[in-house]
Order: sequence, then structure tokens, then C-alpha cells
Amino acid sequence: MPEEMHPYFRKKTPDELLEEINEGRRGKLKLYIGAAPGVGKTYKMLQDAHDLKREGIDVTIGYVETHRRSETEAQIGNLEQIPLMKISYKGRIFDELNIEEIKRRAPEAVIIDELAHTNIPGSKHVKRYMDVDELLEAGIDVISAVNIQHLESVHDIVRTLSGVAVRERVPDRFIQKANEVQFIDASPETLRKRLEDGKIYAPEKIQQSLENFFTTTNLSALRELALREIADDVDERIEKTSGKLFEGPVGIHEKILVCVHYGTTSEKLIRRGYRMANRLNADLYILTVADDHEPLSNAKSEKIKQWMELAEQFNATFILEKRNNKKPEAIIIDIANKYFITQILLGQSARTRWEEVKKGSIVNAIMRKTSNIDIHIVADNRRS
Repeated sequence: MPEEMHPYFRKKTPDELLEEINEGRRGKLKLYIGAAPGVGKTYKMLQDAHDLKREGIDVTIGYVETHRRSETEAQIGNLEQIPLMKISYKGRIFDELNIEEIKRRAPEAVIIDELAHTNIPGSKHVKRYMDVDELLEAGIDVISAVNIQHLESVHDIVRTLSGVAVRERVPDRFIQKANEVQFIDASPETLRKRLEDGKIYAPEKIQQSLENFFTTTNLSALRELALREIADDVDERIEKTSGKLFEGPVGIHEKILVCVHYGTTSEKLIRRGYRMANRLNADLYILTVADDHEPLSNAKSEKIKQWMELAEQFNATFILEKRNNKKPEAIIIDIANKYFITQILLGQSARTRWEEVKKGSIVNAIMRKTSNIDIHIVADNRRS
């Protein structure tokens, strides 16, 4: 297939080109993510900053939190530190990131620790990630760090795992803007030993932390959660560049699309898709197509309701598409490309608008116009 006809090789719209130009002017964000405090994110940031300095990069420290850990403090060395901004609040003086001074100094890169931090009232922005965003917009590269429990989307999971409601959180959309993400890992046993040795918290907090947040069970669960998030981030980055590197989805993260219509196999197909998704730890999508001008009958509306209930039960994404005068195979191909689907399930006995499946034309069209997608035809044995 010629490149210009392949769905992954299309001309970019003016808005997309403008966005690319703006992205080119924006600073780069590098994030260090850990499963818990004490894994060594700040230490690694400072270590890498020295490497950058030796390479001739103008790098400074905007804010670093050492928690009085001697090894981390020693790692600062001769790195330039931009003075913090003093803010008076309720009779006390607090140190906050000095955005204006960093912009005036205009280094090539700046280290800003504690990304999820909430700023003291009187600061320019409510949250530190907003400070970082302003610096990125100014064309300054930022190196920052955050723990997995501070991601907005995992808040409920972390609360269930640890019993702790994390107040300081960062929106996932900001994390997803990072140009590079590095996972800083340490085993639960290593973290507990560091805590016992006084290398993470002050002595008065050690025993309480060992018995609460820093239990082996909590740390293991947070570590797995962080690994999964990093794996998903890798999937998304590969998908975003797949138009340049691959002809279609690469299958690192399986995504299954079940195509249903108003026949006898629909619920069976959905259940089959769920079993496949469950075994493969895959995302599940359920697609049905509605005619442009034909109103839905009560029977069809009831069917759609049942499918939506199954989708909710199976944690699947339900997609109801209008035909818009498109052929069924064109709709399937569009959805497969949009969601980077790796496997498609079709019913063998589909009728009416989808009767082409039985003759094979839909399958042939999908195979001609997509790559790296497996197609499964599920026979109708009248048992669902």
C-alpha cells in the first residue's frame, strides 16, 4: 500500500502543524518517578545534573528537597542554586520556587523537586506543577520528580492500598506531557532498611512509618502500580510515534475490539472478548453501529442498554458510532486505528448491514487496510 494511502501516513492539519511548532519552542520535561519516598529520585536528579554540567549544559537548581539526607546534600556539590522566594504566611516565613528569578537567569535546564507540592498562599500559582508549566512555556527544560501516589488517576487505588488519602496530586495530563520518564526503583526491603537507618525520615517518624505506609505489602503494591504506569506510558509513546516507526499497532499492550450487531451472537462475542482481555491483561472495546436516519426500535435500544451494562461490568469502553454513509468495514478500520486495536472479534452469522462478514468481504477489507491486527471470527452455535 502506498504510504500516502495508509491510515498511519496522513497529511497533518494546520492545527497539528501549529501545535508542533509551539511544542518545538517549549522546554523539555524530564520526570523521575518512584514508588515511594526514599527510592533515590532526588539523588539521581542531582547526579544527572552534574553529568549535564560536564557536557557543557547550563543547569541550575530551582528547588531541591534533601530531607536532610546527608548523601543527597553532598550530591548538590557545586551546582548553582537559584535563591528561593520568601513568603510570609500566618506569621511564618516559607521558601517557595522563585519563578521570575529562574526566568531572568534563563538556564538551559533547571531542577525542580517535589512536583506535587502545594504552594503557600501568596504564591503565583497554587501548585508547583503549574510553576513548572510556566517555565516550560518560557523554553526552559525542567527536571523534576514525583511519587506514583501523587498521580490523580491512582488516588483511589492508593487510598485502598494504604489507607492514606494523598492530598497533593498532579493531573495525569501533565505527567503525560513529559518528554522523558525515568523510573527510580528500590525493593520494599531496601526501603524499609533505609527507613530504619534514618535515611528517609526523622527518628520520631520511623516506627509509625514502618507500621503504616512503609509496610512490605504497601510498598510492593505501590511498586507494581508504578511499574504498570511506566509500562502504559511506554505503550502510549510508541503509539504516538507508530506512524513514523511502524505500520500499525505494535502489540506491546493488547487492545481488543468486539464488533456487535443485533444478532444472536452479540452477548457471546462480548463475553468472549472479555475472557481474552482478562487473560492478556488487555483493554476491551465494544463497537456497534447505528443507522444514520433510522430511529432505534425498543428492541434495539434494549440491546444497546444490555451491551452498555456488560461493558460497565467488564470495565470495557462502549462505542456507538453513526454510519454517516460509511461501509461497516470503514467504521471498524477507523475505530481500530483510533484506539490502536491489536485484535478484532467478529461474529460469523451477522446479518443485515453486517452480512458481509459471512462472505468475508469485511475481513478482507480490514486485512488490506490495517497492519498487525489479528481478526477472530466467532462461530454462532446458538449458545451464549
